[in-house]
Formats: sequence, structure tokens, C-alpha cells
Amino acid sequence: MAFEQCPPLRPFPVRMGKRLAPGWWWSATTGHLVHYASAAIRLHVMLLDRDPRVSALAARPLELRWRGPGGVRAHVPQLMIRLTDGQGVLADCTAKTELSQRQRSLAAVLDSICAAVDWRYWVLGPVDPVYRQNVAWLSGYRHPRHHGGQQLAAALQEAFAAPRPLLEGVRGIGDPLVVLPALFHALWTGRLEAVGDQAIPHPDRCWRHVIPHLDVHGIPQGDGDRRTSSTGTRAARTRGDIRSQPWPIRFLPRC
Repeated sequence: MAFEQCPPLRPFPVRMGKRLAPGWWWSATTGHLVHYASAAIRLHVMLLDRDPRVSALAARPLELRWRGPGGVRAHVPQLMIRLTDGQGVLADCTAKTELSQRQRSLAAVLDSICAAVDWRYWVLGPVDPVYRQNVAWLSGYRHPRHHGGQQLAAALQEAFAAPRPLLEGVRGIGDPLVVLPALFHALWTGRLEAVGDQAIPHPDRCWRHVIPHLDVHGIPQGDGDRRTSSTGTRAARTRGDIRSQPWPIRFLPRC
């Protein structure tokens, strides 16, 4: 069954006094709205929406039930992800850096359930705040209307065939008010990358972006138990652990 095409099993409620902000995210991957309940879920929906290995996203499309020591238990994963290779992934999001014992026990059970059908289960944790701000900026240009057309896309590819200062390349193509949205869209889709110390201009700010290659952001890598972060430390990748992404990105505030 294509769970990624199912509507939410039940909506995310709005509770008085709770700091939750449910809403809808328009997905450039699917062209549909994805429901989210909190800022933590919205963050990872945004990151997954940019990842080229993700073909579909859905919020709470199914409920898992199993019999445990205390009787029948149930859990509704917050996200269901379909990868381009056809594999399914169930995920829960958290803003905490560590899982409680109860969350670890739940993650272990859900991981074994997913493994039985050749799926995966992830707990998606906090992300580097600078990387989050950079991707959030680019997400404003994710809609296809910012593509600019084939002629402009080809001009961008030709102008940045070799590394060069961003504004220099933009002015060589035409009016920056026309070219910049198409450039930001190309950065979102991964057709172009800003590397090194290139600065992406904004009327009020100077942004310095280092956009990682798209095969290493958004979702955990491979099936290994460990990975190396940008600082040289190694983060545990054992089942049930939080997946975090300490990206080497710098941000320059107002100039």
C-alpha cells in the first residue's frame, strides 16, 4: 500500500497552553501539502523536501500496534518517507539532543518492526542553526515559478561552469532582480552550489553560504553505525539514536 499517498490518520491538535504550531508545508517534491505539528517536524519536512533521494513525504499516514509486556501498545509515527529506491522510512522528530529511556525503548521496538518489512526507522534530532537558516532562506524559492525558464537556467549553468563570485556571475547574465530568484531556485534544487567564501547578497543582509552536496544532507547516510562530522568527531549511528547534522556553514549578519 502506498502509505505516502494517504492523508493524516488524525490531525495534529491545537492544545491551549502548549507551545505547538501545527500547519502545512507545501512540498516541492510532491507538489502537495504536508501536515506538521511543531517546529521540529517542520524543520525536517523542509530538509527532506530538498533531499534528492526522497520521492514522497506524508504525515501520520499509519498507526503501528503491537503486544508488549503491559498489553497492546500503539504509536503513530510523525512522518513517512519514501526513498527513490522504493524503501520506506518511518520517522519521529524531536528538538532534544538526547532521548529519554522511554523514547529509546519505543525506538528499539519501531526499528525492529520496520526491519521486518525492510523499512527503516529514524529519530531526527536537532540541526545546526546556521544550516537551518540557510536552507530556510532557500526554501522561499523552492516553487517551480522561480525556475526562470530553460534559457535562464542554461545561462546560469554556463555562467557558473567554473567557480566565480556570485554577484559577478549574476550581473553578467542580466538584471539581478530577475536572475537572483532563478539562482536561489537552482541552489535549492542542487543544480548549483555555493562553496567556499562566496556571498549570496540580500537587500538587507550579506549571507555567506556553504551548501553541502545534496548526497549528505537531510537524511542519514547509508547503513553504517558511525559517521564523521565536519569537525572531525564521530557521531554514533546506532539504532534509535538521534540523527544530527553538524554542517560546516557560516553566516554573516547584517553588513
